[in-house]
Amino acid sequence: MKVCLAQINVEVGNFESNTHQIIQNIQNALSFGAEVVVFPELALTGYPPRDFLEYADFMKRVSASIEQIAAICVDCCVILGAPSINPELKGKNLHNSAYVLFDGRVQQIIHKTLLPTYDVFDEYRYFEPNTVFQTVQYHEHRLAVVICEDTWDIGQDPLYTVCPLDQLMPHQPSCIINLSASPFSYSQMEKRIEMMKWNTQKYHVPMLYVNHVGSQTELIFDGGSMCMDADGNVCAQLPCFEEGLLHINTSNLQPIQFKTTSPIHSIYDALILGIRDYFAKLGFQKAILGLSGGIDSAVTCALAVDALGSENVYGVLMPSPYSSDHSIEDAKQLAITLGIHYDIIPIHNLYSAFCNHLEPYFEGKSADVTEENIQARIRAVLLMALSNKKGYILLNTSNKSESAVGYGTLYGDMCGGLSVLGDLYKTQVYDLAHFINQSAVRIPLNSIHKPPSAELRDNQKDEDTLPPYDVLDPLLIAYIEKHQGPDSLIDAGFEPDLVHRVLKMVNTNEYKRHQTPPILRISDKAFGMGRRMPIVAKYLS
Repeated sequence: MKVCLAQINVEVGNFESNTHQIIQNIQNALSFGAEVVVFPELALTGYPPRDFLEYADFMKRVSASIEQIAAICVDCCVILGAPSINPELKGKNLHNSAYVLFDGRVQQIIHKTLLPTYDVFDEYRYFEPNTVFQTVQYHEHRLAVVICEDTWDIGQDPLYTVCPLDQLMPHQPSCIINLSASPFSYSQMEKRIEMMKWNTQKYHVPMLYVNHVGSQTELIFDGGSMCMDADGNVCAQLPCFEEGLLHINTSNLQPIQFKTTSPIHSIYDALILGIRDYFAKLGFQKAILGLSGGIDSAVTCALAVDALGSENVYGVLMPSPYSSDHSIEDAKQLAITLGIHYDIIPIHNLYSAFCNHLEPYFEGKSADVTEENIQARIRAVLLMALSNKKGYILLNTSNKSESAVGYGTLYGDMCGGLSVLGDLYKTQVYDLAHFINQSAVRIPLNSIHKPPSAELRDNQKDEDTLPPYDVLDPLLIAYIEKHQGPDSLIDAGFEPDLVHRVLKMVNTNEYKRHQTPPILRISDKAFGMGRRMPIVAKYLS
């Protein structure tokens, strides 16, 4: 059987563009002699469509597009992910489905059984789970068609009470076809390989896996579509972070050397795709950001240049009375090296005006973090004014370590339209800086090597307030990513006072994280839609 897996980049709700892409890929697949063409989960609508699914008009457009696509499916079978209406009175109104199209019409609709409701997934909010298990018959080929999570319930401690493939295997399918919407994280590819090996070796049936590529706001899809034979060997794969068609002949599967990249390279590629798609799908071209001379703004700027082009990135240097000369020079050097336009707007006079105006109301109060926050908020006002006037998107430059412990100013350095580094710990930002500089020095070495500082008071260093990042980050990862509580952290060797201090900072600053821009997700547990913690709570505080 000749199969094409279509790894495409669609846009949520853009039926015209998505339908055009799907038809074009079917035609391209036919030119290679494909018998079956497979598209990802919810490829027609984009993933995740969220509350668009509650609009009747949205589902009418799904039906119209399906009819348009089915009309060209005469000489092949197309398996296409899209929502379908549940005809039963009981249960949710919709299914998450795979439409089977051939002979010019819809022949069969396969529904998703296992509906994830954890991390970034919220499918049971919208969809009714499948309860009827059937294979797809196309000519002499019998196919076990499943959707994403339906093959992920593996291991000795399954999350669900039913296994779709156990139900389908008595029909003796010749292969498993999985339509996926699997978001990127820097550990996800390893997990996918494990999942596919588990299923192919358990059932002794080849598996074809097709995934989305592209970014939908904070979720980045890396593709990674592939084929694995019945012995768990990878026999074909598409490059990650690129659209493409993968041509497979299931009657002649030959193992290949599986190609991988380093985690930091994958993170770089993911962030470039995330920035590029966020701008393109919103209809924006240009980015603005503040340049401090520090590593976070430098890395964000370099990523923006690589994603959008230097002509589409505008840097603003806003020195205060506490900005060091070398920080200003580092920021200027960065802008010149990257070839972006930049301006210098000192905030000394603005800061003095604010302090003078507030002095009568601050009577009897000594200077503290309030004055630091005023500087950050002045900069935010300037950046947002320029963003409004020029029609640019403001990029936020905060990292995950800072966000975790509340080391940032609401309506100051935490503002922006998109958070680029918000899912990277500070130590990962340094790793990314070295990766960006591996061929040529683009980020000034001084920005990498100098002690990090917000420069909001004399001789300020991050370590005046925070533990060193090489100490802080492993603790944050254990708490946030691995869900280890205080007792487990102390048992693991973290100093008790440090554990209680850091966990209190993380938990008491939840209110700040609820007011941040969307964060490009590159880990298994990003702040935002994937981590849902109460703002007002007493646990560990």
